[in-house]
Amino acid sequence: MTAQPEAILENNLVKQLTDLGYDRVIIQDEEMLLANLKSQLEKFNQTSFTDKEFGAILNHLGKGNIFEKAKTLRDRFQLTKDDGESVYVRFFDNEYWSNNLYQVTNQIAQEGSFKNRYDVTILINGLPLVQIELKRRGLELKEAFNQINRYQRHSFWTNHGLFQYVQLFVISNGVNTKYYANNPISTLTFKQTIFWAKENNQKITELSAFATDFLNTDHLGHMISQYVVHSEAHKILMVLRPYQFYAAEAIVRQVHSGKDNGYIWHTTGSGKTLTSFKASQIIMDLPDVHKVVFVVDRKDLDYQTMKEFNSFKKDSVDVTNNTSSLVKQFKDDKKLILTTIQKLNNAVAKKRYEAGMAHLRDQRMVFIFDECHRSQFGDTHQTITTFFRNSQLFGFTGTPIFADNASKNELGKRTTKDLFGSCLHRYVITDAIRDQNVLKFGIEYVGKYKQKGNTFIDIEVEDIDKKEVLESPKRLEKIVDYIIAYHDLKTHRKDYSAIFAVSSIDSVMAYYDIFQQKKTAGEHDLRIATIFTYGANEEDSEAMGYLPDDSLLAAEPQVAYKSSHTRDKLESYIGDYNQMYNTSFSTKDSQQFENYFKDLSKRLKEREKINFQDKDRLDIVLVVNMLLTGFDAKKVNTLYVDKHLKHHGLIQAFSRTNRILNEQKSQGNILSFRNLKKSTDDAIALFSNKDAREEILLPDYGVIAEKFDEAYERLISIVPTVESVDDLPSEEEEMAFVQAFRALMRAKNVLGAFTDFSWDDLPIDEQTFEDYKSKYLDLYDKVKSDHQKEKASILEDIDFELELIHRDEINVAYILKLLAGLKLTDTKEAAKQKKAIIDMITGEITLRSKRELIEKFVEENLPKIKDVDNIPDEFEKFWTDQKVLALEKLCEEEDLDKRQFQALIDAYIYSEQEPLRDEVFKCLDNRPSVLQARAIGERIIIKMKAFVEVFVHGMVG
Repeated sequence: MTAQPEAILENNLVKQLTDLGYDRVIIQDEEMLLANLKSQLEKFNQTSFTDKEFGAILNHLGKGNIFEKAKTLRDRFQLTKDDGESVYVRFFDNEYWSNNLYQVTNQIAQEGSFKNRYDVTILINGLPLVQIELKRRGLELKEAFNQINRYQRHSFWTNHGLFQYVQLFVISNGVNTKYYANNPISTLTFKQTIFWAKENNQKITELSAFATDFLNTDHLGHMISQYVVHSEAHKILMVLRPYQFYAAEAIVRQVHSGKDNGYIWHTTGSGKTLTSFKASQIIMDLPDVHKVVFVVDRKDLDYQTMKEFNSFKKDSVDVTNNTSSLVKQFKDDKKLILTTIQKLNNAVAKKRYEAGMAHLRDQRMVFIFDECHRSQFGDTHQTITTFFRNSQLFGFTGTPIFADNASKNELGKRTTKDLFGSCLHRYVITDAIRDQNVLKFGIEYVGKYKQKGNTFIDIEVEDIDKKEVLESPKRLEKIVDYIIAYHDLKTHRKDYSAIFAVSSIDSVMAYYDIFQQKKTAGEHDLRIATIFTYGANEEDSEAMGYLPDDSLLAAEPQVAYKSSHTRDKLESYIGDYNQMYNTSFSTKDSQQFENYFKDLSKRLKEREKINFQDKDRLDIVLVVNMLLTGFDAKKVNTLYVDKHLKHHGLIQAFSRTNRILNEQKSQGNILSFRNLKKSTDDAIALFSNKDAREEILLPDYGVIAEKFDEAYERLISIVPTVESVDDLPSEEEEMAFVQAFRALMRAKNVLGAFTDFSWDDLPIDEQTFEDYKSKYLDLYDKVKSDHQKEKASILEDIDFELELIHRDEINVAYILKLLAGLKLTDTKEAAKQKKAIIDMITGEITLRSKRELIEKFVEENLPKIKDVDNIPDEFEKFWTDQKVLALEKLCEEEDLDKRQFQALIDAYIYSEQEPLRDEVFKCLDNRPSVLQARAIGERIIIKMKAFVEVFVHGMVG
């Protein structure tokens, strides 16, 4: 049976949408799209527009980027009609989404850089708000994603940019269907695409089932109206995932229907803050709700959550500096408050605030508790519920408290259900891993010890409970040596950071001192920092899985110190940090210490930003409890563990490593120097299901090696030798090679993270793998350089997953270090090393375009440099000179005004948006004829992009 053609898939979808209530409309080109928009806006606004009036509307609609147009969609436009009357034009009814007008069409053609034809378009009030791209069954879904990216570059911006009003993209190959929010290409990755699901988290993948459940006009209108979020901080659109939607809806329903409490069990890393924000935003618009109070239990989370909330909606919350300001917020007219549980407890428990709070006792108050497993198991819960007599409480947690993991206090063992009632929605770690919303964990247990006696017996670390063994300086030093040896491997040559969780403050200090001694001795160049609280009640937390909150960061009272020794040591460690990063933090007061914590956290969190610089890199943070819960940083991929963890403490700590980022980050790495296997299995069973271990943990090394073998067999069945890649007869065979080698790379990426990894275990040697990789990159370069073709290559929509190829690991800074080594090498060895460096550049995607110039520097400039310390400065001077020469040559070849063209390049670098041909023509001394304009404009843009690729991209670091 042959695969179902794309055209049949498309026609069936259009018919199904028509049956679901959409009006079928024929729109073939831009002119028809505009005519339909005019008639639909007239119908929606119950008026008519002259051509002049409609022209003013189009001018208004044409302004701004994707993010700004999403706001325009929801705003009203004040139009002065031809007769002088002022009216408001609406584009979308956000409150009553059923009032909007829904249409479906297909095969709209638009011409920008190239002529493109879009598959299925959903129009709401005449504007294209949902674009659906289809691929025939059997093709990768990623091809549809890449095709939309191509449309973004080539044509969505034409015709008043109406296709930039798309709120949601849908991609499908019939059997798999996903959706995602519209954003600039630079912010998009296939990892952001989402499967829709039923309320029980059962995925809906088949296209017709997805259309019935998601694309029916009521649900689609509801999603666009209330569940597309504008992130002001990042200027992007976000759309809720199905479990977030169901959780928010469940809370809203509960508030509507009565006074019962409830909790949401969504696993760590699943985006609880966005869910709670949307629930809060919808609830605060309900007329009978006086205020919504979002409560966190630590000041660092208070700061982090405030930033996230305000990124979703600017100034939606103000952080409260102290309890007095919180009481003032309870009195003002703002309906949303964000505060810590400590301040909330003070406000309702202390007599001095009684007068200011008394009026709230019987008001309808809704409280939403972030990570309620930490904040609600003391007297505070009872204090709050006793004071607010008309309150409704909702909790969010990734790791609920059950009878098995509840700790006793003066009120006995209490569970999450005891405090909050029923679970309104659950999305456990197995759900998140299955949906690829978080990564699996790769766990390696390191360290067996031999007990001396008549015989030598291997004893697992777990079996050794003698403190002197665990804290032995010799053991700690061996662990430090192990981390130094394997940190580069685990973190892709320090492209990611790690957290090291240890059992006590004394152990933190011991480990830190060993790291520093070895750094001074030149044994490593890792950047190490530590943070721990030094309050009077800080105690050895050995064998504790219950990660206590850090009282210093949450409490208002003066800090009491554990000992001058502990504080003095921390002060010296912060001094090392200040020296590394030119900062001036201290433990002299709680504010300076808090600022140190924020700076350290920010250093980890901001590694994922595109403009992050290597000088700000932090490699390992040593902690006892801090950062092990409620802290998210996508560029943390490794957790070293030398402490007992169990239950929710273990899952929380492990989950610091498994945030989704890109293809290179294939799993969260856990290197445990204690045998936590039983604790891990117990925790997984408690928070998912009894048989979930295989779903959460990576398979053993041998299993993945077998997958590599299978991928290799597939590869050589297509291309038996490296040379045979050149003989592939068509793009279809080239596509098969790309897909086969990509699968091989994926398996290699996972294998490479194991400390046991060796090429000797694989059926291919490293050099042959690198040779195949070069052919793979050659095909990528071919696609990149083929833009002048009117017909796009079928390879253009294939995802090459370049992130797997030493993504930013071998960069310019790394090459300069190698060149310094080359300079110090004797002549015989130098030629060999020089070839190795050039081969490395050829194999690194970010440096391939720079190879010719780097070779020139090596041949002509490097021999003249006497002091190796001057190499970076000399290279920068060389690079600047070459950049100036290249720009002058380009401008001379194309008769371009250098100053204007430089401004055009700067704008392109900043916005990452391809310039319009008219903008290019402004740089020309003479505007070309109509016949020549297209070819000249395209040629100049291609040269401009090549210039930026060589001289700008990949030059930081």
